Amino acid sequence: MNSNKRKFPDSSPGAFIAKRKLCFSVIAALCALLPLVIIFSAGFGALRLSAGEVARILLGRLSGKTGMLDGISAGAAAVVFELRFPRILCAAFTGAALSAAGVIFQAILQNPLADPYTLGVSTGAAFGASLAIFLNMAAALTIPPPLSALIFSGLTLVAVLAVANRGSGLVTANLIMAGIIVSAVLQAGVSFLKMASGENVGAIVFWLMGSLSGRSWPDALLLAPVTSAAVFLAILFSRDLNLLSLGSRGAESLGLNVKRARLLYLLLGAALTAFSVSVCGVIGFVGLVVPHLLRFSLTPDNRLLLPLAALSGALLLTLADNAVRLIGSGEIPVGVLTTLLGGPFFIYIFIRRKGAARE
Repeated sequence: MNSNKRKFPDSSPGAFIAKRKLCFSVIAALCALLPLVIIFSAGFGALRLSAGEVARILLGRLSGKTGMLDGISAGAAAVVFELRFPRILCAAFTGAALSAAGVIFQAILQNPLADPYTLGVSTGAAFGASLAIFLNMAAALTIPPPLSALIFSGLTLVAVLAVANRGSGLVTANLIMAGIIVSAVLQAGVSFLKMASGENVGAIVFWLMGSLSGRSWPDALLLAPVTSAAVFLAILFSRDLNLLSLGSRGAESLGLNVKRARLLYLLLGAALTAFSVSVCGVIGFVGLVVPHLLRFSLTPDNRLLLPLAALSGALLLTLADNAVRLIGSGEIPVGVLTTLLGGPFFIYIFIRRKGAARE
């Protein structure tokens, strides 16, 4: 037998069914693991609490049954419920949002290296937040950076769609080029604001690095419904996303209204990205690495890939936030950690896959 013969994956019906069963098993395991990680995470920190104590605090505060808090100090209950728990929820929902958005953009742009920031939505959020921080310092205003970031994210998407539509329509090449153009202009605006901030530039830089520090219940209550609704809709119409990944002609030949489906998923992906970036800043590589690895290791079927990516992203960012909370005395922005670890890891996977493809 020729040892150089190329090996293709088993595409038999039995292998397909086994792969689906594996995916469902992984989804079930992630659904069971994620709540446990959240509970254990709330007990980590300078004030250590057991998982049982954390569970009692959460159940007691959420249900209003104060008897469940007997034996637990009011300070410990406040730390868990008012400080740690909303931050952990923000980490989980941000990870889920970025990973699900990564799946969406990789499918509609037909590029496994696309991520939630490809169309420049994150740059729009970065400009909006930087502008709010600058005006708050320079003109003594009280503009919430998350609100400004969210508004400019939406305006950026509108600009990208308008520029792309002036060409030959909302095709992949036009969307990518429009995203690059608009993002470059906004990035120049961010650089100007950092220069104009002078000694106060640290506030802008810290926000741009992506951090979950100081996140509160209003942030969690903003992210939770938006992420849940957008991911649910993405999964509900995931058959259309599978068709979009075949390209415009292939999808149209199968009866899909390509323009409507692409616009729907652009809006869903942009909403997931905009809300997460507006609350937590720019957190890199989660939306690229998670969907990419799951796509090539488990399944390219977006009906399964979306819930897998959302749950895996939530778990990954929760664990990453635990790491930055526990490393050293000064907290590292979680966006720095995900980029430092995600970049080299992704390079390794990319080189390994390229090497395997040549064998």
